[in-house]
Amino acid sequence: MHTRANRTMEREIVASYEPKRNSEIRMFESSDEMATDLAEYISQVSEISVKERGYFAIALSGGPLISLMRKLCEAPYNKTLDWSKWYIFWADERAVAKNHVDSYYKSTKEGFLSKVPILNGHVYSINDNVMVEDAATDYEFVIRQLVKIRTVGVSESNDCPKFDLILLSIGSDGHVASLFPNHPALELKDDWVTYITDSPVPPPERITFTFPVINSASNIAVVATGEDKAKAVDFAISDGAEGPDAPSIPARMVKPTDGKLVWFLDKASASFLEAKNDGYEHTKY
Repeated sequence: MHTRANRTMEREIVASYEPKRNSEIRMFESSDEMATDLAEYISQVSEISVKERGYFAIALSGGPLISLMRKLCEAPYNKTLDWSKWYIFWADERAVAKNHVDSYYKSTKEGFLSKVPILNGHVYSINDNVMVEDAATDYEFVIRQLVKIRTVGVSESNDCPKFDLILLSIGSDGHVASLFPNHPALELKDDWVTYITDSPVPPPERITFTFPVINSASNIAVVATGEDKAKAVDFAISDGAEGPDAPSIPARMVKPTDGKLVWFLDKASASFLEAKNDGYEHTKY
């Protein structure tokens, strides 16, 4: 639950930043509060998707996400969610073996998949037995087959897959998925899945969804934790970062076409927003 101080801070930030259309900023005093709210948010999106489409297609990423999803493995969610309708994807993945310490699949399996009754056949990890370029091609092919039968939805505006939820974390440089600042992959329009061989943080080879796919999702959540993310969060959210000198950071390019965007921020990652906000008077509740 949000504390009163937390709600006040959240209200002030929202009043100051007027989030873009169909977007929301949620602020949390602690990791535990964030995990509680994130679990409830994911469960609600899951229930709505299953009710409306019969499936729930969710794409995960790395960073602190999996540990923050921990409450989905506990009561009541572990018993009440319709896990048989969940389909798991990755918005990005490192091109390493599935049992490698750097593998998002490995960390997701250990921290989440092994603790909930999601069907093995509904978990779509990348092929770790081929070159990264082929892994990206294979992954896009798999998604195209699932879009054809509508296990994954389709966007009416651009024929991209319309995932029910894409969960992202933001890097201190503002990257999301494996879309890094000033990288050619940011500009891709036709590919659904691409690959990079020059990630500025190791390991260098990764596959990643492109922005057309990310922005076609019904729901996008971006999670930020820690003081090292504060500048990137400010640049991504604040309109004050507009203009020719604005850093070109990928997180700023997360703009759902006709979906909803929610930012989950802890106190440290929101500290630049808070500091900018000190001079304002706002309604408190």
